[in-house]
Amino acid sequence: FFTCLVILFACEVAAGIWGFVNKDQIAKDVKQFYDQAFQQALMADSETKDGKAVVKAFHETLDCCGPDNAIGAIPPLWRDDLCPKDSILKSFLESSNCHKKIDELFSGKLYLIGIAAIVVAVIMIFEMILSMVLCCGIRNSSVY
Repeated sequence: FFTCLVILFACEVAAGIWGFVNKDQIAKDVKQFYDQAFQQALMADSETKDGKAVVKAFHETLDCCGPDNAIGAIPPLWRDDLCPKDSILKSFLESSNCHKKIDELFSGKLYLIGIAAIVVAVIMIFEMILSMVLCCGIRNSSVY
């Protein structure tokens, strides 16, 4: 069990370092994923319910509406069912498109992600210590 925890801890540290080094590429990939989901949501087919759900999740979480291109700048009728009501007015007043919000998430809120990673790392270290104590306690037990 201790070995599994050490391997998981090493993988989490490696993924955190890789994510920090490649944060610009990750932000670019997230924007590309959003654009694909947005294009699916614009199609009025019954097959695009997944695209609409993804776009709504982006809009509600990031408090934004529309991409950073010419399609997002046009105020068509589909925004009523994709964007929150207050976000439509806000997008016209202060241009809160989702590409800017994704960039802000990966640049401005990076310290929150770092704090969460440190908390998870401390918990994992305590788990490793307690599993080693349990292993030594079982080894020194007179029952076996």
